Amino acid sequence: MKRLVVMISGGGTNLQALIDATAGQTLAVQIVLVGSNMAAAYGLVRAQNAGIPTLVFPLKPYKERGREAYDAALAQQVAAYAPDLIVLAGWMHILSPAFITPFAGRIINLHPALPGAFAGKDAIARAFAAFQRGEIDYSGVMVHEVIAEVDAGAVLLQEVVPLHPDDTLDSFAQRIHAVEQRLLVAAVKKALDNS
Repeated sequence: MKRLVVMISGGGTNLQALIDATAGQTLAVQIVLVGSNMAAAYGLVRAQNAGIPTLVFPLKPYKERGREAYDAALAQQVAAYAPDLIVLAGWMHILSPAFITPFAGRIINLHPALPGAFAGKDAIARAFAAFQRGEIDYSGVMVHEVIAEVDAGAVLLQEVVPLHPDDTLDSFAQRIHAVEQRLLVAAVKKALDNS
């Protein structure tokens, strides 16, 4: 069975979609580790409730040594679980080559925007602001391979999410999140089928 490591920073709703997919046999994988840079991330509770090992690996102890040292140490921790695929599902750190290189071609990221649009954080809010300014009438979700350039790796799957005249940021975000959960499960399956 293929081995999955999921990395999170927050509530873990996308992690839960993966947990549910493995429990329901939609995904024939084993989530062998959930890692987080935030000790208070609720996603860690979701993992523990599902009997999945967790790793809390905060950046703060590495502030003086720098991100490369942090990423290299994190890579060592993750490598011990021999993952076939690493899924960044709300992981809110930009990873450097010190992490990416050892797992080249085996890291995917979920991003709530379409390729070439709204890279980096706060993509949903930035898309909604652009909609309010009349610049766009849709955004979307993509799952892409992780490379050194932020949100710029080869796209595995993407889906357009329209914006409606009566949308609020919250209603738009809810539709984005629903697509994220479905698309992430499909993208993990596709990535593993291609490996």
